[in-house]
Amino acid sequence: MPPIQIKLTFIEGLRNIVIDEISKYPNLHLIKEEKEVFYFDFISDFKTLENLRSVLRVYAVFEDEKFNPFYISNHKSIIGNLVDLVLKNGTGKFRTFKLSCAGADTKEVREIIEYITQTYKLVEDEDADVKIHIIKPGELWEVGVQLTRRPLTVRDYKVENIKGGINPTIAYAMNSLAGLNSATSCLNIFSGSATLLIEAARIKPELKLIGFDINNKTVSLAIQNIKKAGLIKSIQLKAIDIFDKPNLGIFDVITSDLPFGMLVSKDEDLEKLYQCFVDYCEDTLNHNGKLVVYTSEHETLKKILVQSKFKISKTLDLKFLTSVNAYLYPKVFVCELK
Repeated sequence: MPPIQIKLTFIEGLRNIVIDEISKYPNLHLIKEEKEVFYFDFISDFKTLENLRSVLRVYAVFEDEKFNPFYISNHKSIIGNLVDLVLKNGTGKFRTFKLSCAGADTKEVREIIEYITQTYKLVEDEDADVKIHIIKPGELWEVGVQLTRRPLTVRDYKVENIKGGINPTIAYAMNSLAGLNSATSCLNIFSGSATLLIEAARIKPELKLIGFDINNKTVSLAIQNIKKAGLIKSIQLKAIDIFDKPNLGIFDVITSDLPFGMLVSKDEDLEKLYQCFVDYCEDTLNHNGKLVVYTSEHETLKKILVQSKFKISKTLDLKFLTSVNAYLYPKVFVCELK
C-alpha cells in the first residue's frame, strides 16, 4: 500500500501566497507540485489543515498506477482506509457521501458505492458531507477523500452570502499583501459581505477596521457575518456612497473588491466610479500605506491608476471557475503613493 498523502488545491495565481502560509507550519513537508495542487507527507494534525486560509480544499489521497475503479472495486479497503481516517479525525457529523468517478453507472463503481453505504451507514447524496474521488490527473490514479465536510473557503462566519462576494482565499491573499502586521488601520471600500474585514481581523485583531458600502441591506447582512465571527466590537460598518467622499480619517491600508459585471447597474458609469474611488484613495491613504484592489475590470482600473498619484508595485493574475461553470480572470493590484 502506498503512503497516504495530503493534497491541497488553490486558485491559480495564489501559489506564492499559499507557499508563504504553509511555510509557517514546519510539519508540512512538500512532496511535489502540480498545477494549482500541492502534495505533502501525511500529517494527523487535521486542525492545522483546517486552519489554512489560502487553500480551497484539502484531501487525504493514495496514488498508484493500478488504482483504477476496477482495481478499487476488488480492493475496497483502499477507500475504506481513507474514509475511516476522515470519520475518526474530521470535525462535525458525517451522514452523506458522494463518489466522483468516471463510469458512474458501471458494475464496479456501483459496488464501491454499495460498500461505502453498508460499511459506514452513509447515504449517497449530491450535496455530500464525505466527498470521495477516483481520478487520473496524470500518469497515476488517485483515490482521495476530502478531509472537511465543506471546502475550506466556506468560512464558519458566513451567515449571509452576498451575490458576487469575494472568495475568502483571495481576501486572505489581499490582506497578506497589504502589510497589515505593520499597519494600525485599514479601510475597506465597497465592503460587501465584510469578508475582507473579517479576514483582516483574523490576521491582526488589534487593527482599527472600518468599512462602507452604499447599500443599507448589504451592510445589515454583513453585520450578521461580523457578529458570527465575534468581531462586532472590532469592525465598524457604515452605509455611505463613495461619491459623497466621507471623511473617515487617514488609513495605513485600503482594500477593495471593486464592483464589476452584474454588480454594476446598467446606468452606472464604471469608469466614473473607479475614478472617484482612486481619487478618494489618494486623499485617504497614509503616504507610506498600501492600496490593494481586486477587480475583473482591470483594464479600466489600470488606465486610471497609471494616470493617478499611485504606482502599481505588484499584480496577481487570477483564474478560477465560478458557480455557474464560467471562468473568471480577475486581478489584484497592490499600489503605493508615488
